[in-house]
Amino acid sequence: MSSSQRSSRTALSRAAVDTVVSTTLNLRTAGANFLDLTPDIAAFVTEARAADGAVTVFVRHTSASLTIQENADPTVLIDLATALQRLAPENAGWQHDTEGADDMPAHIKTMLTGASLQIPVLNGRLALGTWQAVYLIEHRRRPHHRDVVLQFIGSAV
Repeated sequence: MSSSQRSSRTALSRAAVDTVVSTTLNLRTAGANFLDLTPDIAAFVTEARAADGAVTVFVRHTSASLTIQENADPTVLIDLATALQRLAPENAGWQHDTEGADDMPAHIKTMLTGASLQIPVLNGRLALGTWQAVYLIEHRRRPHHRDVVLQFIGSAV
């Protein structure tokens, strides 16, 4: 089977990288939860006058992380939180508990989900799928201040 029979693609788009724009989102979480950052990132892309390139999203913490997940059905986030809890439960005999029983599980959840994402920007818009959103996942029970670095690299209008 040739590749043209199983797939297709759009025409190539070419842009010279002439712009790097950065900012930091300062967030206050309410404790363990998913926080939708998509509107903040989209506003940053608009303010950066981005045309084509990529946005890097990076959380500067080891007990909070980032993910791209479904934004249509809120039960998806509940099930994801349940899965993470099952993978890294509290009171599992962790050695590291300096900041409480939720500390080491938070580090494990961050390792599993990640501290950074890269999202293409096409024609000035995030190239996310219809049902995708970018979430900060707070893994600690109590509220925290979190810093998320946004950086666009590409061409601007």
